[in-house]
Amino acid sequence: MRDLIILEDEPILRAELATYLRAQGYVVHEAASVANFRAVFDPARHMLALLDLGLPDGDGMALIGELRQKGEKLGIVVLTARNTGRSKIEGLLTGADHFFHKPVDLEELTATLDALVRRLETGGVSPRWMLDTLQCQLLPPGKPPIRLTAQGYIVLKTIVAGKGRPVSRRQIVEALGQNYLQYDLRRLDTQMHELRKLVEEASGLELPVRAARGVGYQTTAEFDIK
Repeated sequence: MRDLIILEDEPILRAELATYLRAQGYVVHEAASVANFRAVFDPARHMLALLDLGLPDGDGMALIGELRQKGEKLGIVVLTARNTGRSKIEGLLTGADHFFHKPVDLEELTATLDALVRRLETGGVSPRWMLDTLQCQLLPPGKPPIRLTAQGYIVLKTIVAGKGRPVSRRQIVEALGQNYLQYDLRRLDTQMHELRKLVEEASGLELPVRAARGVGYQTTAEFDIK
């Protein structure tokens, strides 16, 4: 079971998050204060914790440090109104896995939680990448989702569809809705460069796509498509 505990003192937001995440298949427990969290939290059951930082009876950052000092292995995602880079750095150094500022995109939050679940269930990072065709997002293994540009998504989707086989430049150009004979292929090279740069800057990982000499491009890792 994918059990998750939400610590959020604002009742309307807490209810909204709980309702949405239950619809995504999570078993959700709710807490409105640090004391309430300690009473509800079960380390043998809860895989994930979604925590606010500003709470009526304590600080969420201190709670994260407490959980990590006890050796708790749960995935911790911070959701806060503290919109400063310093808070994010402090949260990640204290032991949070991911950091979101309010208001949060619920679909992005769910994708991040799903990635955490996959990592925790396998005891590490899965080697598989995922292309979300509904949201036009790339999910690197164990990392938050990356929003792709419209052209970047089409290019990557066409290459991934080759399932490791070389995909010709002509196939990619025509997938973009362009006339291959009139298309400047340097534009495709630039598109691939920007796509690699986006993935590396967002995840720290190298996009597993390589040039197939004289043909086009091919994937070098397995991709799931949903």
